[in-house]
Amino acid sequence: MPMTELPGKHVPIRLWADPATVEPNVIEQLYNITTVPQVAGVAVMPDVHLGIGATVGSVIAMRDAVCPAAVGVDIGCGMTAVQTSLRAKDLPDDLGDLRTRIEAAIPVGRAMHDGGAADLRGLPGFEPGALDLFWAGFDELATEVKARRTRATAQLGTLGSGNHFIEFCLDTEDRVWLMLHSGSRNIGKELADHHIGVARSLSHNEGLVDRDLAVFLAHTPEMDAYRSDLFWAQTYAKHNRAIMMGLFQNVVRTLFARAKPTFDQVISCHHNYVSEETYDGQDLLVTRKGAIRAGSGELGIIPGSMGTKSYIVKGLGNEAAFNSASHGAGRRMSRNQAKKAYTVADLERQTAGVECRKDVGVLDEIPGAYKSIEKVMQSQTDLVEIVAELRQLVCVKG
Repeated sequence: MPMTELPGKHVPIRLWADPATVEPNVIEQLYNITTVPQVAGVAVMPDVHLGIGATVGSVIAMRDAVCPAAVGVDIGCGMTAVQTSLRAKDLPDDLGDLRTRIEAAIPVGRAMHDGGAADLRGLPGFEPGALDLFWAGFDELATEVKARRTRATAQLGTLGSGNHFIEFCLDTEDRVWLMLHSGSRNIGKELADHHIGVARSLSHNEGLVDRDLAVFLAHTPEMDAYRSDLFWAQTYAKHNRAIMMGLFQNVVRTLFARAKPTFDQVISCHHNYVSEETYDGQDLLVTRKGAIRAGSGELGIIPGSMGTKSYIVKGLGNEAAFNSASHGAGRRMSRNQAKKAYTVADLERQTAGVECRKDVGVLDEIPGAYKSIEKVMQSQTDLVEIVAELRQLVCVKG
């Protein structure tokens, strides 16, 4: 689908979705983003849906400013995936044991690592002391989160809940992939909430149509503090996924030892984050809230929902979209709407053939609550090309 340009106040809205399929309140929220004086461009992905302040599925470029709500509260949330040497023929008919072992190795939901930290022995890239420099930066974070170090340490290498997941997948050539989705856990949320509150209190944001679009301005103490905490949280999210992927690989090595599995290079991408990028000679701060970077040749991951397809993609470097693409299927129902619209029996039908939870606790994650991933992919053929198409065999949720 070609890009559609809608009118905005300071800049147009570049939309990679059929405007007729986008809810009026989402269009209104997108227009509100264009009223922020510092905005330099807005690109909207095909999985777009309503968010707090900034729309989920939006890419917002700003001059000398950044809007913390345009990153979201799960700073650094993103995806990690790796292709393995395993094939469908190497797998047993029943993968229940694999799911049990994953859940035993990687804490999910509100659970944390026993002993306060993940066991990094034998994990690729995590030799003793590998995280010391990173943790040294904790002392520089906002005072409001200083009491959270013990919890943040115990949650590094854990899944969380909501739409976060760990999956064991097959591609169309019967090759096994490992994939997971998570972010910066509670410490990232607390940092985001703190800085969004600070931004809302600043006098230069008083005239905004939505105070959740409050910005920090360059060369101010508030901006410096936010950027420092933001980049630390983005690194936390990256380490969080790397540790989980290492633990996941260890489970697979043990369970399928006879097949001697090996693993290709890990693919990893944020989809809630800030990046410093240059377009048309301008140095901009680009926030992606529910979007991945898709520069020319860059690999990325676009998941569907429980029971639907996911994709490994290669970016096409479309600068009109600020080198971006969607982060997934995108919700078409709120969590409460999904719980009212569907039953556990519906969940069982929609996740048939997938080893996963099939209970009321994950009903809000039912595939029917999400947009069609196939339609989302059809809408961004000028943003990415598909490298691999995956389907889940096992899906672990918190």
